[in-house]
Amino acid sequence: MSRFIERRLVPADSLCAVLVTTGLSVLLALVIGGLLFLPFGTNPLHAYGALFEAGFATWRGFGFTLVKAAPLILIGLGTICAWRTGFAYLGFEGCLLMGAATATWVALQTVEGGLFGPLPFAVFLPLAVLVALLTGAVWAGIVGFFKSRFGGNEVITSLMMNYIAIFLVQYLVSGPLRAKGELPASPRLPQETWLPMILDGTRAHAGILIAVFAAVAVWLLLLRSRVGYELVVTGLNSKAARYGGINVGSRQLIAAFLAGGLASLAGMVEVLGVHHRLVDGLSEGTGFIGIVTALLGKLHPAGAVIAALLYAGMSVGADAMQRQAGLPASVIFIVQSLIVLFILASDMLRHFALVLPWPRCKTRRVAAAETGAE
Repeated sequence: MSRFIERRLVPADSLCAVLVTTGLSVLLALVIGGLLFLPFGTNPLHAYGALFEAGFATWRGFGFTLVKAAPLILIGLGTICAWRTGFAYLGFEGCLLMGAATATWVALQTVEGGLFGPLPFAVFLPLAVLVALLTGAVWAGIVGFFKSRFGGNEVITSLMMNYIAIFLVQYLVSGPLRAKGELPASPRLPQETWLPMILDGTRAHAGILIAVFAAVAVWLLLLRSRVGYELVVTGLNSKAARYGGINVGSRQLIAAFLAGGLASLAGMVEVLGVHHRLVDGLSEGTGFIGIVTALLGKLHPAGAVIAALLYAGMSVGADAMQRQAGLPASVIFIVQSLIVLFILASDMLRHFALVLPWPRCKTRRVAAAETGAE
């Protein structure tokens, strides 16, 4: 019995191969997901039209897409820095909450009589960014320290740190930072500390610019610097990296600092750009969804940006699809899950080739083998 799947001698890692496999995966997921629309008597093309029109085709909807994409991009970048270094960190939810809490505190201290007093926005924003970065770096650095110093399991430790952050935020909004006479939440932040809007008629704020700038910085760091090269080599093979003179422990600690700082920036963006106060349940699972966008983007900064925009647009369009096509919003989450699974499974096509039992295909395989032998 002839084999129908053969391992490629060299993985198909070209840009064209990645784009083709990813595009086919998304298309196949949409086709299969469209079958879920039939029991409701809805035309899949009409439903998908409403989905993408609401998220991308209207100015207002695109603004909402940018709002949702900004924290996903930042957490996706943190995932890339950690995972490409071999640091399997999962504590982005906690870092986001800690960044939101410290950004809230800094903003509340800029009022008259506060610790910092009134500050111009040009001074406040760098201060908030710096504090958020340091908070996230320390929060994730705790896990990185136990990993590099004692060989602790970063997966379990980071997941437990998420719960500590959740309960700490609950304590803050119910106690020290609670606004008088309101539900558990902090006072409304001064309007002078809000991120400015960048698109008229929408809620798109400058957080997306911070996210794009961070994506460029991560790309330059990982792919165009010596430190980034050592981080990536550490993730590919820690033993070889250690043999080559790279301090694996310190590189993983740097990865923890970067991952925590970027995820903490996502919390700052959410507070200053969307909620304008610290509330319980602020993250809504964003810390885990950001990991998904990084995986969809093949752990590449540019891919993470594109995947975050796509995921955010589909989330925005889910409500519109529910209203216009009469479908439950849960259907779109099934479609999103199918897209994730198919894109992750498409990696197999870059490492394996389908072999059709046709004489012409066999002739091509023999010719390719002879060319490789020469």
